[in-house]
Amino acid sequence: MILALETSCDDTCAAVVTDEGEIRSNVISSQGVHDRFGGVVPEIASRHHLELIGDVV
Repeated sequence: MILALETSCDDTCAAVVTDEGEIRSNVISSQGVHDRFGGVVPEIASRHHLELIGDVV
């Protein structure tokens, strides 16, 4: 089993894949908090990744 984590830009994601390549889980959480700024604010994105990663995993 492989646990893959991805936290670039405004998405916090986790996936579990078997050794045979079967996707067992794929969870994506997008951050809507940036909408009011007209784009992604890196400092806010970083903080939200820390808040969301536990729920995504």
